[in-house]
Amino acid sequence: MSDKPSVLFVCVHNAGRSQMAAGWLRHLAGDAVEVRSAGSLPGDRVNPAAVEAMAEVGIDISDQRPKVLTTDAVEASDVVITMGCGDACPIFPGKRYLDWQLEDPAGKGVESVRPIRDEIEGRIRGLLAELQVPSA
Repeated sequence: MSDKPSVLFVCVHNAGRSQMAAGWLRHLAGDAVEVRSAGSLPGDRVNPAAVEAMAEVGIDISDQRPKVLTTDAVEASDVVITMGCGDACPIFPGKRYLDWQLEDPAGKGVESVRPIRDEIEGRIRGLLAELQVPSA
């Protein structure tokens, strides 16, 4: 069992918001936080506009693949952050749940994804402060 906090990001397709959030958290926290992401109905690839928007700030998420949300992933996480997955996320006692209302980048170009990326960065920095994890 690890003593470092673990965070799971969940959105429907695990192709945009949750992948960008996981990328930001890995980038800012390094190995101080265990990072997971998943989707209730995962897509077949990460949104290319999300990959491009993250690359613009020096974060490479091009090697990530959408993953299906499992009960095990929720059970293994201290904080579960949902981003529009509705009731698809299983609820376990003792877990901290946050719901981040973020615009869905699906079908949008990089110009429209940049503000979502930047909002996610701010939320990740706030989360790190709450978890008392220093950020880069």
